[in-house]
Amino acid sequence: MTLRIENLSKHYGATPVFANVSLDVAPGEFVAIVGESGVGKSTLLNCMAGLDHWDRGRVQVQGMDLGALNEDARALLRREQVGFVFQAFHVLPHLDVFQNVALPLLLLGKPDPARVQAMLDVVGLGALGGRLPQQLSGGQLQRVAIARALVHKPRLLLADEPTGNLDPTTAALVMQALVQQCRAQQAALVLVTHSVLATGQADRVLQLSAGGMRPLQID
Repeated sequence: MTLRIENLSKHYGATPVFANVSLDVAPGEFVAIVGESGVGKSTLLNCMAGLDHWDRGRVQVQGMDLGALNEDARALLRREQVGFVFQAFHVLPHLDVFQNVALPLLLLGKPDPARVQAMLDVVGLGALGGRLPQQLSGGQLQRVAIARALVHKPRLLLADEPTGNLDPTTAALVMQALVQQCRAQQAALVLVTHSVLATGQADRVLQLSAGGMRPLQID
């Protein structure tokens, strides 16, 4: 099991964010999490990566208990095993497309230009490696973010509203690239979203509320 969450709960002071959340995600599986704004979807995603703290419960990634690791060990686990795709892209403006995608491999001390080019090719940006981010459209920037998140072959990919800033046609292309590459790499994908398009492609859809999480039927 790539990701396992057991009875996870978090509060901000006396206010519950979510409670009693349990979830298993297998390699190659796509799970979409929906819920009202402010219910803690992004916070839950951050807990999955050990970027945020929780009050009770356990999070395991690739069999490793994040709660038992110190901050340095969590950071190393994220660098090796986790990829992120965010709504705001978070590309570095002073690096070109190729350099942005290559960054996770450089941080691991494993530069691989051929791998970087291959990832750009599969997301349809093979000829744009030399461009700077400000020369790209929003959809192209999101595909850069997908290539960067997957270039180091993570076992877990976390995506926070990755199509929220995109028009429907571009969003469909981005979701296609994201899901296809996760399937190809057998990476577990957990995505939080309000998008019907995104939930329609998921293997499972779960609704998060303050009281926990429940499955929704996919039409």
